[in-house]
Amino acid sequence: MAGIKPFTAIRPQEEYASHVAALPYDVYNREEAKAEAGREKLSFLRIDRAETQLPDSIDTYDERVYQKAKQLYGEMKEQKIFLKDDKPCYYVYRLAMDGRKQTGIVACASVDDYLNNIIKKHENTREEKEQDRIRHVDALSAQTGPIFLAYRSEDAINRVVADLVESSEPIYDFTADDGVSHTVWRMENPGQIKEISDAFGRMDDIYIADGHHRAASAVKVSLRRREAKADFDGSEEFNYFLSVLFPDDQLMIMDYNRVVKDLNGLAKEEFLQEIGKHFTISKLPGAKSPEKKGQVAMYLEKEWYLLCASEELLGIDDAVASLDVSLLQDYLLGPVLGIGDPRTDNRIDFVGGIRGLGELQRRADSDMKVAFAMYPTSIAELFAVADAGLLMPPKSTWFEPKLRSGLFIHEI
Repeated sequence: MAGIKPFTAIRPQEEYASHVAALPYDVYNREEAKAEAGREKLSFLRIDRAETQLPDSIDTYDERVYQKAKQLYGEMKEQKIFLKDDKPCYYVYRLAMDGRKQTGIVACASVDDYLNNIIKKHENTREEKEQDRIRHVDALSAQTGPIFLAYRSEDAINRVVADLVESSEPIYDFTADDGVSHTVWRMENPGQIKEISDAFGRMDDIYIADGHHRAASAVKVSLRRREAKADFDGSEEFNYFLSVLFPDDQLMIMDYNRVVKDLNGLAKEEFLQEIGKHFTISKLPGAKSPEKKGQVAMYLEKEWYLLCASEELLGIDDAVASLDVSLLQDYLLGPVLGIGDPRTDNRIDFVGGIRGLGELQRRADSDMKVAFAMYPTSIAELFAVADAGLLMPPKSTWFEPKLRSGLFIHEI
């Protein structure tokens, strides 16, 4: 059964919350992160990406970066930009974008649930990315970026959340520069806390939607600290990691699109002929996203095409192989364009759906050759892959809106 617990949060004073809240550290490259941290002097990105506060000559993963993060975090606490709540609580965190809302529970999830696969994964992690966050968490003795978890919607939880929202004032309520609104309520009533804990305690599974590297890093820090603590008993804060848990029926996965530098030596007509072995091809009058599973929109030499997977491909009965991103990789990108491993091949790049079809056109008309707009992976497909104990291909899901870092900190 899933075990979550309330925690005593370190969080910004209300007047600073909108300035502190920052997009996740990994959505920026170094140049972008430095510009954003320079624009907003209280941005938590200064702590999450402390190399932005050091000379460019210092490597991103230099030990001085993590010590700088520790220093900056300590200074913000000393300056009373952050406060510490007086008791363990849950928090209700609502994000709204383009008229759509999703409301989650901010809580600490169990490291043991991760180890025992009650918290299910669908992506591999990379050692160098894990080590970065391990060193960051260790230096601060705090988890600063919440892991985005999903669960199958539960009426009991929905009712408690609705009651809290209707009966209390939010502790934060602001709209960020990107137009996403963030509203947070504190849940301190013992009865409500128990109802939430009990409801999750009845669940067999919860799922990592986004944040596999942050989760894996938090778990590895926990295991290290267990080994180092002679009187370890399981109650320590390092046995839990900061999370926001959302019901599946409120989540939206956007398309995660692909751009490729060349046609692998093929002329345009040869390329189209090869595609036609597994996809039907028709011209589109202009930029248009695919409307259903099995469709891909392709942009090549100023023209848009619709690719529709053959009946044979649509009949594949496998949680991973049947994904649209798998069909594209296995029957086009790999055999036709020679993209063997999309994680390491520098001929391919990935573009989040939030950037729109215009960005695909721009890339294909500038530094790339051909672009593919995907139909989004569904949350049901994500659950099916995780339930089967399988892994999704890289860059299968793009979640929006993004959780902000710095609104909740869990000290371990």
